[in-house]
Amino acid sequence: MLRRILWFFNICCCGLSAQESDQFSNSLDVQYYYGSFLVHNKNVAHLAVDQPQGAILSYNFATDGSKRWHHEYNRPDWGLSFLYVDFGNPVLGRNYGLYGHYNFYFLNRRLQLRLGQGVAYNTNPFDLDTNFKNISYGSHLLASTYLWMNYVQPEILPSLGMQAGLGFIHHSSGSVKTPNSGSNVLSFNLGVKYNLENTGETGLSAEVESNYDPISEPIRYNFVVRGGVNESDFFNLGQHPFWVISAFVDKRLSYKHTLQLGVDAFFALFLKKEIEFVSVAFPNRGITGDEDFKRFAIFGGHEFRLGHLGIVTQLGYYFYWPYEYESRVYSRAGLKYYFSDVIYGVSTVKSHAFNAEAIEFGVGIRI
Repeated sequence: MLRRILWFFNICCCGLSAQESDQFSNSLDVQYYYGSFLVHNKNVAHLAVDQPQGAILSYNFATDGSKRWHHEYNRPDWGLSFLYVDFGNPVLGRNYGLYGHYNFYFLNRRLQLRLGQGVAYNTNPFDLDTNFKNISYGSHLLASTYLWMNYVQPEILPSLGMQAGLGFIHHSSGSVKTPNSGSNVLSFNLGVKYNLENTGETGLSAEVESNYDPISEPIRYNFVVRGGVNESDFFNLGQHPFWVISAFVDKRLSYKHTLQLGVDAFFALFLKKEIEFVSVAFPNRGITGDEDFKRFAIFGGHEFRLGHLGIVTQLGYYFYWPYEYESRVYSRAGLKYYFSDVIYGVSTVKSHAFNAEAIEFGVGIRI
């Protein structure tokens, strides 16, 4: 879903720009939402007992037009947001989250797509003695992403506008602590937006846009080391470190688009522990305990560039998979920050379908 939305906003940005009558200002918005708990697998069906609802409070900073990416993406906003979720289920508790976000605009700035990434706190995670039914969250601290698509009606009163649309909210511990079924909420949103000040700046004109030279780079070579801790889906096997070594080539086709092709090597010690456990606890599965826990894969990917920031999505396939953990296909999505033309940091979530295996943090070089 995330990849489809990213492609959609890129297509819209390519074909649409703000009209010269548009004004840009910092703003404050508050939205109420009401939605449905999505049963993404049968194990969480017992948790969908009510309609989740909550609110989000956001501060938005208007870009000033001084950077090329401001114009390439039709003068987006960036900001900070606080999100509250009440699931209507005491087993799940409530979530409170802090996020960084971007607002992208299309259709004469009437259609807004917001991408938010942050951390959340859950009030009632899994506990074997007191809350064994909450298989969505194994810990208080969660990774969270939300996507908002709103229609914006500006200036219904001086400086005051309204907005309404659809949202998607995801929470997960990223298998840092199990259980980790996570949660997904699809919602309807309604809110108000208050413009704090008017910069007096107008939108992007065709003359300004044409001043930028097209970008196309030769093939570059990348080496990335990632790491973190995670835990098996089998309860009480403990947290263990993992490492991922990646080598890939990329080709920057334009200012926005970079394509990637490479290989991953996974060294996850939780799998070693799981193989030992399964060989003893489930002898009918035919696991001897001597299976290799390492995995090797080939992947392809895409990166959107927003100045020093990159939004990365990748899809991989294990060609060496001696122990059948989840599926042969995996995905990775996250952010890169370029400290220089050569060195960057990366934070990504690796998943198999709806099941997150790990939250990865790493550093890479591009030569």
